Amino acid sequence: AEVTTEANPDSVTPASLARLREGGFTRISFGVQSAVPHVLATLDRTHDPARVPDAVRWAREAGFEQVSLDLIYGTPGESMDDWRTSLEQAVSLEPDHVSAYALIVEDGTAFARKVRRGEVVMPDDDETADKYLLADATLTAAGLGWYELSNWARDEAAQCRHNLLYWHGAEWWGVGPGAHSYVDRRRWWNVKHPAAYAQRLAAGEPVEADGEDIDAPTAALERIMLEIRLRSGLPVAALDRAVRAQVPVLAARGLLDVVDERLVLTLEGRLLADAVVRDLTD
Repeated sequence: AEVTTEANPDSVTPASLARLREGGFTRISFGVQSAVPHVLATLDRTHDPARVPDAVRWAREAGFEQVSLDLIYGTPGESMDDWRTSLEQAVSLEPDHVSAYALIVEDGTAFARKVRRGEVVMPDDDETADKYLLADATLTAAGLGWYELSNWARDEAAQCRHNLLYWHGAEWWGVGPGAHSYVDRRRWWNVKHPAAYAQRLAAGEPVEADGEDIDAPTAALERIMLEIRLRSGLPVAALDRAVRAQVPVLAARGLLDVVDERLVLTLEGRLLADAVVRDLTD
């Protein structure tokens, strides 16, 4: 079974990793984000990039079957050379898996307020696309193949089975503060604050904060939005007949291929995935 834990590179030691492995964890994902100090500072990350190789080595020595690295691109002030440095350090460590996500600024955060005030400037779409292309080229050359828009793996065994459940629309139970669950077309989430969560547990009260029922049309829409992200593709049969006429149009534009009755995004299509989804759902 895949049992994953996440960690910051500066929060682990050889002893702590050994205990995690002895406790049954088989996979570890390190929040590397960047190998460049000024980028980490902008992201308010505290670890020293020089610590990352040590953390990866210790995880290997502890016996973890899979080691994954999480990267973020598109941070204000990050140059193309900065991003290249982060990618090159990542592949030099020979990870089994890499996730690379464009920075998303959450509303209500201090970072969002800085963006709104013009204190930091987010990169434009062209720069973000160029960084994605560089990531794909670098990771592919290092033997890591894309299997989801933002995820690359050494082989099928190294793909994150946990996340594949989400992308395939499977059911899951979440345990703990803020955890989400999805069962029988119902999605719900627990209270976020650990103290409130513990208080409800102690009182024998439900820990659910809120939830929503997912009707059939919404479930069908979510399937398209999630499965089109996968290299395994989206079955043509998942589309309403009314929008299937869009398939040859999108294929002619070079945005997707039809392989064994499944829609698979091309590299260009991966850059424009949101637009493809709109065309397949409008």
